[in-house]
Amino acid sequence: MRQETNDHNVDRYKPRRQSRRKKRFRRIPIFLFLCCLVITVTAFGLIKNKDPLGKEEWQMPPITAINTNMTASNTRSEETPWNLILVNKWNSIPDDYEVELMELANGQLVDKRIYPELQEMFDAARSENIYPIAGSGYRTEKKQKSLMKEKVTEYKAKGLSQGEARAKAEAWVAVPGTSEHQIGLSIDINADRTQSTGNDVYEWLRKNSYKFGFILRYPADKTDITGVINEPWHYRYVGKEAAAQIYKKGICLEEYLNKLNK
Repeated sequence: MRQETNDHNVDRYKPRRQSRRKKRFRRIPIFLFLCCLVITVTAFGLIKNKDPLGKEEWQMPPITAINTNMTASNTRSEETPWNLILVNKWNSIPDDYEVELMELANGQLVDKRIYPELQEMFDAARSENIYPIAGSGYRTEKKQKSLMKEKVTEYKAKGLSQGEARAKAEAWVAVPGTSEHQIGLSIDINADRTQSTGNDVYEWLRKNSYKFGFILRYPADKTDITGVINEPWHYRYVGKEAAAQIYKKGICLEEYLNKLNK
C-alpha cells in the first residue's frame, strides 16, 4: 500500500484408568488382546502420517497451479534461503520467523540484512538526479490488520457488502500474516516530489533495482500469479543473483522459485 514521507535519506541514526473386569473376562485368550493392540497401533500410525505438508515433503506446485491450488501454510523448506522466502496469499509467514530490524532516518524499519544494498541503491539513484524516498517498510501484524480494516470500510462506504468490500480490499492490502511487509524484506519506494516525479523513480527502479538485489514484486502482467495488482512502488529484496535472473527473464518471484525447485 502506497505511503510517502518527506525524508530523503535511508541512512540509520539510530486416572490412570483401571478397568476392573469381571472374572469371566480374564478368560479371554491373550493372543486376542495382542491382535487388538496391533490393529490399534497400526491405525494410529496411518492417521499420524497423513500430513502432506510436512517440511520434508513440501514442494512448489506447477506454475499453472500456483494461484489456485496452494493453501496457506506456516511451514517452509529447511533449505530455503532467508532472502527467497515466499510470502503471498497462499503462503503465510512461518510461525518461527524472526527478523532483526534496522531503523532508517525517517523512522521506517527494514531487515538489517538488506540495509547495505538499499542504501547503495538510493545513492546510485541520487547520482543520476533521481530522488527516491523510503515509504512503508516493516509492518507489524497489528498495523496490517488496521490497513485491511480501513480499506474494507472504504469500500463499504461505497455501497458494497461486507463480502464484496473484503474481496476488493484484498486486491490492495495483503491479508495479515501474508504480507511481505511483515518480514522486513520489502519496502515501498516513492519519489521526493520536489526533485523527482513518481514516474521518474519507478522507471529508474524498474531498470536498475536488480543490480542491488531488489525486484519489482508485483508487475502488472503477473497479477494472476502473485495475487496482487500492479504496485510500481513495492520492491522486495531477493539477493543480486536471483534479482538478475528474475529481471532478465521477465518473471516474478513465484515463477523463479517454481523453476528453481524443479
